[in-house]
Amino acid sequence: MDYEIQRCTRCCATTGRELAPGEDFYSVVVAEGSELKRCDYSVEAWEGPPEGAIGWWKSQMPSPTAKRMHWAPNDVLLHCFEQLESQPDKADMRYVLGLLLVRRRVMREEEQDRDPEGREVMVLYCPRREATYRVPVVQPDEARANEIQEELARLLFAKGG
Repeated sequence: MDYEIQRCTRCCATTGRELAPGEDFYSVVVAEGSELKRCDYSVEAWEGPPEGAIGWWKSQMPSPTAKRMHWAPNDVLLHCFEQLESQPDKADMRYVLGLLLVRRRVMREEEQDRDPEGREVMVLYCPRREATYRVPVVQPDEARANEIQEELARLLFAKGG
């Protein structure tokens, strides 16, 4: 299932203040009935995700003249995803990258399963590779999520014009 989420408002939902280029801010997605609503908050106004939040993340407001960042090609993302399988200390990064590949429709989630120890596993299928992947569900905490975001940005983003 795909959802449309509005772009950043460039204003703090609490104070109404415009977020300045280069300023850190938080975004949160909440369900309002059958709709998803995005709200952006300055660091000063952020009190953590509200109850019932579907997801939240920390970003930095881009400069209006900054070149847009683009993800690396899908084959590069897949290669990185496959390489992470041999790095158990980066299971959370592989999980996040797997979710991105599902979002980009490079892979699809076939089912949720459990490993022999009872931990949740996401089963993904990649038509391009004709391969099935078992990805442990490893939800990163806030600090680790920021580290993953920065590392993936360094590895997998390219500036565009």
